[in-house]
Amino acid sequence: MGHIQLLGKSDKDQISPDAPAITPGFVLSEMASHSIDWWFTGEDLPAPENRVRVVNGQIHLDYKVNNTEGFNRLIKKWKQVLGEIYTGHVFVDHGIYLSKDIPLAGVAHQVGTCRFGTDPGSSVLDLHCRTHDIENLYVVDGSFFPSIGAVNPSLTIMVNSLRVGEHLIEVLK
Repeated sequence: MGHIQLLGKSDKDQISPDAPAITPGFVLSEMASHSIDWWFTGEDLPAPENRVRVVNGQIHLDYKVNNTEGFNRLIKKWKQVLGEIYTGHVFVDHGIYLSKDIPLAGVAHQVGTCRFGTDPGSSVLDLHCRTHDIENLYVVDGSFFPSIGAVNPSLTIMVNSLRVGEHLIEVLK
């Protein structure tokens, strides 16, 4: 459950914040001009203890990283694939690999905050994305997904919205 995407080209200004302060600009320029930029996305697996709560009127996030083993395996496999393409044999690590984790505040495409299912005791939404408790409240964003497979969920959200819309047309007849 991960995703690898080729990015646009980095330049010295983009990599300088992560370099030692004494790194000369020409070194950063050379590094950037000889790099291939990839975006790796991993996904935390659904976990009941990872949740958003309101505590004393404040939003509180309970979060523990998981699936790091799978993410590390993805990176290792990608290095192997690139090495086989480049050298024709299994990769021997002679390169410099710079990486940076995005902090939790930098998340996007939040999912899993309104689980759907048939049991009101373990889900917020029914199979038509209507809340179990409020008859005329439907949720059609990505929060009903249990997981997104580390890819952009926009098209799936749109398709689900159309599905729920068709259901509402039938309900309102």
